[in-house]
Amino acid sequence: MKKIINTPNAPAPIGPYNQAVLTGNTLYTSGQIAFDPETNELVLDSIAVETKQVMENLKAVLEAADMTFENVIKSSIFISDMNNFGQINEVYGTYFIAETAPARETVEVANLPKFVNVEISMIAVK
Repeated sequence: MKKIINTPNAPAPIGPYNQAVLTGNTLYTSGQIAFDPETNELVLDSIAVETKQVMENLKAVLEAADMTFENVIKSSIFISDMNNFGQINEVYGTYFIAETAPARETVEVANLPKFVNVEISMIAVK
């Protein structure tokens, strides 16, 4: 059985999907981009600021499912320019403890929704 997870503390979906789906003890988040949930505006001041907004959006979704970044077992990072990898990785890393960080892939793609620079999704387990 699946439970839909949505919170006003993360951006509302911009299509026919939900912020996350919980099935059993496993949470699957939709990809998050740098929308500020309070203003519905993209936060694109710098790649570091953009990545921080993405991670804060994911934090809000995890919290809505009574989870934290410690519950994350897998992350998928999509970036528009691999030259931004270092800055994205630096911000991303501040949300995890290195010894218990999740599995991850990082993929450069041609375009992302709203032509942002980074999108991240996660899988978490209670």
